[in-house]
This record gives sequence, C-alpha cells and structure tokens, in this order.
Amino acid sequence: MEERLYGNKGLEDRGKRYEDLSSFLTRLKDGIESLALGKVWLRAEISSMKISGGHCYLELSQNEGKGLVAKARAIIWRSVFPSLSSFFYTVTGSGIRTGIQVLVLAEVSFSQLYGMSLIISDIDPQFTIGEKELERRRTIEKLSGEGLLDLQKKLAPYAVPRRLAIVSAGDAAGYGDFMDHLHKNEYGFVFYTRLFKAVMQGASAPVSIISAIKEAEDASCDFDALLILRGGGSPLDLACYDDYDMAAAIARCRLPVYTAIGHERDFHVADMAAFEYVKTPTALADEFINICMSEDQSILDLWTRIASASVKRLEVADNDLNIALLKITHGVREKINSASSVLDLLEAGIKASDPVRLLAGGYALALDAGGLRIKSASGCNPGDKVSLMFSDGIIDCEIKKVNLKSNKKKNGQE
Repeated sequence: MEERLYGNKGLEDRGKRYEDLSSFLTRLKDGIESLALGKVWLRAEISSMKISGGHCYLELSQNEGKGLVAKARAIIWRSVFPSLSSFFYTVTGSGIRTGIQVLVLAEVSFSQLYGMSLIISDIDPQFTIGEKELERRRTIEKLSGEGLLDLQKKLAPYAVPRRLAIVSAGDAAGYGDFMDHLHKNEYGFVFYTRLFKAVMQGASAPVSIISAIKEAEDASCDFDALLILRGGGSPLDLACYDDYDMAAAIARCRLPVYTAIGHERDFHVADMAAFEYVKTPTALADEFINICMSEDQSILDLWTRIASASVKRLEVADNDLNIALLKITHGVREKINSASSVLDLLEAGIKASDPVRLLAGGYALALDAGGLRIKSASGCNPGDKVSLMFSDGIIDCEIKKVNLKSNKKKNGQE
C-alpha cells in the first residue's frame, strides 16, 4: 500500500513517512471550508447543554429505532444567545433545554484545537412545538387503538375516598397548596394522605412517575385513589405528561387516578388516561371535600327523614292508643253499668224476698223444733212442737191437729 506524504513538513522515522497533527488538521479545515456549505437548517435533539461565559455549548444528537445514529457539538455565541433564548421562551413558554427537538440554523466551523462544531445563529420555536404536538397525536392514537384510554373510566370509585396516595414533588408549590386546602378544610373532614415522591418535569419525569405509581399500588395501605399533582408550568415543561408509557401506567393502575396538572389551558394525554382530571391541585382538593360534603348532606337528609317518619309513626301510634283506650273505657263502663243493673235487680229480689219484710207485713214464719222453716203441713204431726215467728216476737206452740187440703187422713188423723 502506497504511503502518501503531504506538505513540506514530512519526516522519516524508521522508514515511515508522516506529518504532524496540526498540518493534517489544517488541511482538513481547508478542505471542509472549501466545500462552502454555508448556513443549513438542521433538525436534532438537544442531548446536553452548558452555559459558560455567556456562551451556550450544546450537544446535538439524532436517535433512530436502533439508537444513536449521529451527534455533533454546537455553540450559540453570547452575542446571539440572550436574544435567541428570550425569543424561544416567548413562543414556547419554556427555555432552551435538554430533551427537546429543535430546528436550528447552523454553519460548520472547524478548529485545529476543538475539532468540528456547529455555530447556531437562529432557532425555530414553532418547530419544537409542532414536533411535540405530532408526537402527542401519535401517542393518543396508539393508546386509543389499544383500548387503554377507557380502562380507568370502567373502575368503580369509592363513595367517599379519604385514603389518598399522592404522586408529586415534595417541595412543589402545587402539592403544598393541595395539602393546605385539603387538611385545613372548614368542615373538619379528615383525610389520610401519603406522598410518593417523583420528578415532575423533564425527560426523567415519566420513568419517575411510573415508579411512584407502582410503589403506591404495592404499598400496604389500601388506598382509595391515586393523585398526580403538578402546579402548572410551560408547555415544554409539561410535555412529559404526553408520554405514552406514563399514560399506559395510569390507565392500567388498579386505583382510580385523579390528575391535576398545569393551568386552565393545559390538557394532557395523562389527563385523558386518568379516571378524572381537574385543572389545578387546589381544585382537586375541593373535589374530595365536595364529595364528603355531599355524603354528609345525604346522611343528614336520611337522618331527618328517619326522625320525621319516627315522629309520624309515634303520632299515629299515640292516636291509635288513645282510640283503643277510649274503646276500652267505654266497654268497661258498659260492663260496669250492666253489672250494676243486674246487682240492682238482685238486690231488689233479695229485698223482696226478705223474711223480715214479710213478717212486717203481718205474716208469720213456722219453725220446727230444730228451728228450721216448716214448708208444708204434710210433714207435721200432732204433738210436734212448733214456733211461730212474728215481726215482733216468737210464739211456742204444740200441734193438736193437722188438716190437709186433700181431706185425706195422714197417720190416722183428719
């Protein structure tokens, strides 16, 4: 194989011809710059970023299905970076950062000391927004095709969810607002909450949130619901909530998942996969408080109906008792009156048959020797001792003769 030597600085060492690195890179620089590529719009992902001395140093990369296929260093000089960064933030609501797709206007620069770099002079923020929206639509179509967007909606929620697993960052303002609003509610409702910490924005958020969801599902406490809280942010900050894996984890969660991510204008794929979503963490706290208020009012209404029905039943029972008492009293009085009439008749009969009254009327009562009343003359014999009782005294007598009305003789006597 022929060995070639370029330039006048070639040397020989042990029969090998070579040139120094500076000479080689200078020729390479001349060759690259001679291509006169000029400025080119490039699509890439920002895989790393560092700001030093006002300059912004980036690493741009491109990933395909099999992984990384290209990468290059890029620089935004400090004379350009402030205005470029401000413009990007104004349009997207987020700063230039790692993990986002960008469309940049760049030209090639080659340095013998630092190698090849891309010098960025412009960036198209609309492209970044558009890329995220296209990715979001593809995610929704995939989840819908797999039936995952309907799984949470089929769960039966607890009537009064009070044991709440919360996925959020511990120092997040949205989490703090939720806790204050929930636990300091004016009605005194008591809730049990447990925080499962996660990264809530950026490229690492989906994996972190998925891990927190699994940890909550595996916890020993039997939670009633799982809440994902984040108190707002820029569209690019919240783009992680359009992640397919995160949405799938939410959809497959055995607990009803409630999301409160962002502000009024935001609606994410995670919200679509959840059982229910509201706009802010404070609004979600109100949701659970209102559920308790509704249940409390239902119990109060039921108690009122029970009390009212009991009063009515007591009134009816009291009325029935009064009627029964009147009937019993009337019946007893009738019985007493009837018995009193019978007693009056008996008393009149007794008085009418009183021997004393008969004697007072001029009658006499005949008594035998034993003091028993003589009922018939047929039982008497001459010589029997008898007494005649009058109202004013008794006469002792002896029977001389017995005269019977039948004129028949008795014991030889007429």
